[in-house]
Amino acid sequence: MPGVFIAFEENVEELTLNIASLGYDLHPLLAKNKIYIEHVEIAGIETIETGEFDLEGLFVRLEHAIDKIGATRIVLDSLDALFYKLKDDVMRRELNRLFNWLKQKGVSTILTAETGVNGSTRRGMEEYVVDCVMMLNNRVINQITTRRLRILKYRGANHGTNEYPFEITKKGISVFPIIFEIPDNEVSMERISSGIKGLDEMLGGKGFFEGSSILISGTAGTGKSSIA
Repeated sequence: MPGVFIAFEENVEELTLNIASLGYDLHPLLAKNKIYIEHVEIAGIETIETGEFDLEGLFVRLEHAIDKIGATRIVLDSLDALFYKLKDDVMRRELNRLFNWLKQKGVSTILTAETGVNGSTRRGMEEYVVDCVMMLNNRVINQITTRRLRILKYRGANHGTNEYPFEITKKGISVFPIIFEIPDNEVSMERISSGIKGLDEMLGGKGFFEGSSILISGTAGTGKSSIA
């Protein structure tokens, strides 16, 4: 299924190079029109609001990119660059227009945004207008870095609410679910002799239970290895 990647910060060359560092070569996908990448530059460091701000120009570029390869999915990276310094009411209005337009086009959309100090997005409103919110973080505990993923919201569907560790490798992205239920395995009641008659007698005269784990503990020189 073809996809479009619209970048507001990195240009095509930088994005391709960065993705290559993870083991992914985009050039074959670009050549086969499986992916289309476009860099939309947000001109000017200073932003001055005059009149009505809207995303009509972006809609034109998105429609061209989607129709060019028949895309069924699109990525906008990132909202922070797209709505830089705009007022909250303008951002909310244009976000709603953008999502409604994309739904009419029948494409699945992924947007990226930086996390604010309170754990939500910086502006704190994006998560109210989207259908699904996924939070990512990268924490260091005991000198070990672990990426974590948490689904905060998935409208109309049940979902896990815990953090799940994940990794990005050359084989792809792997999420490791947390197992809540203990496997319902049957416990064997069969007995196996220890090979030591006196020890078997101490164990009910029948030895160990089959499939059990036995720890032999003692100080140095007490014969742990010999009994084992």
